[in-house]
Amino acid sequence: MKKIFLLATAFAFTLTAMAQPAPLKADDVIKVSTDKHDFGKIKQNVPVTYTFEIKNISDKPLVVASATATCGCTVPEKPEQPIEPGKTGSIKVQFNAPAVGTQNKDVYVTLAGIDGPKVLHITAEVLTPEAYEEYLKTKPKN
Repeated sequence: MKKIFLLATAFAFTLTAMAQPAPLKADDVIKVSTDKHDFGKIKQNVPVTYTFEIKNISDKPLVVASATATCGCTVPEKPEQPIEPGKTGSIKVQFNAPAVGTQNKDVYVTLAGIDGPKVLHITAEVLTPEAYEEYLKTKPKN
């Protein structure tokens, strides 16, 4: 009798665990204008900025709990107020490259109550001040 009761209890717990809804992911509740931005050629140690637009596609207000970057040269700013359903907020990212060469950086946007961050990417080709001035001289005019 004990075995049957234990088996029935284990079966009930298994069904309950399987009936839990899947956790929401960031892409289930937000739509980002683009998740990657290429600054192109930029001058070493001169800050550049880009703003990622984030639209709340859920039916509840969303709180951006944090926005962090992979290094100190990349500084994201998160919205301080919740993003209401159907409305848009922004993540402003400032990048100030100390190193020359191709740079790839990630920004992790964490939403309150949502599993896993949304990852935004920025890239740039960082030139020395001299190389950047030379690039400007040869750059085609638009």
